[in-house]
Amino acid sequence: MRILIQRVNEASVEIDGSIKSSIKKGLLILVGIENEDTVEDSEWLAGKAIGLRIFDDENGVMNRSVVDEDGEILVVSQFTLHAMTKKGNRPSYIRAAKHEIAIPLYDHFCKVLSQKLGKDVQTGTFAADMKVSLVNNGPVTIWIDSRNKE
Repeated sequence: MRILIQRVNEASVEIDGSIKSSIKKGLLILVGIENEDTVEDSEWLAGKAIGLRIFDDENGVMNRSVVDEDGEILVVSQFTLHAMTKKGNRPSYIRAAKHEIAIPLYDHFCKVLSQKLGKDVQTGTFAADMKVSLVNNGPVTIWIDSRNKE
């Protein structure tokens, strides 16, 4: 399971011309799920995302978490995080999990994030054609893969 975290001043998801979800200061988290991923992977990544100290403290040092900042989180499913690009120029997505595996893990990831954050997490719609807008703060963008826990 992979996540790409972006520290944002604001972010939103539009589906069919309507805003489905939006946040102000916080994290936009793109989530990619593979067939081998487990509930443990989703819980570990949720803990890492919530605990990341990537917001500035009073000295301008990245030393505060999204919880410390009373920030918000927007989670968007992103199967293309598992694109394989070794051969040719057309990415392969064969490693991305099918819906029956990915949706329950995505939902669990969002649930754990919400519990740890202490408020609802905003989401996109799984497998929808989404238009994601964001104002990246920094920019700060961090990639975490549950296969690289050490």
